[in-house]
Amino acid sequence: MKTTENQNGRGAGKVAAKSSAADGLRELFIDELKDIVYAERALVKALPKMARNATEPKLIAAIEEHVAVTEGQVERLEKIFDLLGESNRGKKCDAMEGLIKEGESIMEETEAGPVRDAGIISASQKIEHYEIASYGTLAAFAKTLGETEVASLLEETLAEEKQADALLTESAYNSINFEASEE
Repeated sequence: MKTTENQNGRGAGKVAAKSSAADGLRELFIDELKDIVYAERALVKALPKMARNATEPKLIAAIEEHVAVTEGQVERLEKIFDLLGESNRGKKCDAMEGLIKEGESIMEETEAGPVRDAGIISASQKIEHYEIASYGTLAAFAKTLGETEVASLLEETLAEEKQADALLTESAYNSINFEASEE
């Protein structure tokens, strides 16, 4: 990332935009959609590994169910790209790659059982919070751009992500964190 600074030190830390940078809200919106579709596709691949490494049956079931939900979200995003007349080719999402890598590290650094399950929930909630922030922003962009059908589809996904987060919180608080504290 290049930064610029003028002679008086003003502008220090200002980021110089790439030549391909978005110059309008619609371009930014499409760019962010490409980011989240990449993220969701990466998650479809990562979630089964999390389920295989969990031990609590309700957690395993919740993760496996979320794989199907995430696949539906990818299909919804592809529909959004069609509605917008844009390619659904994703753009590497550094944030999701980092969150998935963090989840893998947690699994590698914990023994199978309640402590690992608590770590999987922690990693999963970080992912859900990233997705909640992304879909909330995307829905707001869509509304601003007058894309009401797209906004509605994004809000549907946002509601699913919030529901997944609540389910993870419930799983953690109802048993897993308490079992992990006893280890």
